[in-house]
Amino acid sequence: MQNSQYPRAEKLKKNTEISLLFDKGKWKTSGNLRIIILKDKPSIPVESTKLAVSVSKRYFKRAVHRNRIKRLLRECYRLNKDLFHEAFGKKTMAMLFWVSPEMPEKLQDVEVQFKKLCEAHKK
Repeated sequence: MQNSQYPRAEKLKKNTEISLLFDKGKWKTSGNLRIIILKDKPSIPVESTKLAVSVSKRYFKRAVHRNRIKRLLRECYRLNKDLFHEAFGKKTMAMLFWVSPEMPEKLQDVEVQFKKLCEAHKK
C-alpha cells in the first residue's frame, strides 16, 4: 500500500535548509511548475525528503488564491509521492513554485503538471 501522508518530518521549514537549497540547488522547469532540488551528496548530507511550496505574490495578489494553489501543490505531492521519489530520489530537499498567472481550476490540472515535471526529470 502506498504511503500517502505528508508528515511534519517531510516539511521543509528551517531557514538554514532553505538558504542552503537556494545556494546549492538545481532549478528544473516544466510547464507551470518550477522546482529547486538538492540531492544527498557526501559534501551536503540530506537525511530525508523535505518539501516546501511557494506561490508568488506577483501573480496572485490575494492570499486566498495563493493558499489554494499551495494546498493543491501539497496534495499533489502527497498523492504522487512515489513518482516524486522515483524521479528525484529518496533523500532530497525541494521547493515547488507555481510560475503562471493563471489559476488552476482543479487538482487534476496541477497533477498533470506535476507528473510532467517528474517524468521530464527522471534519473
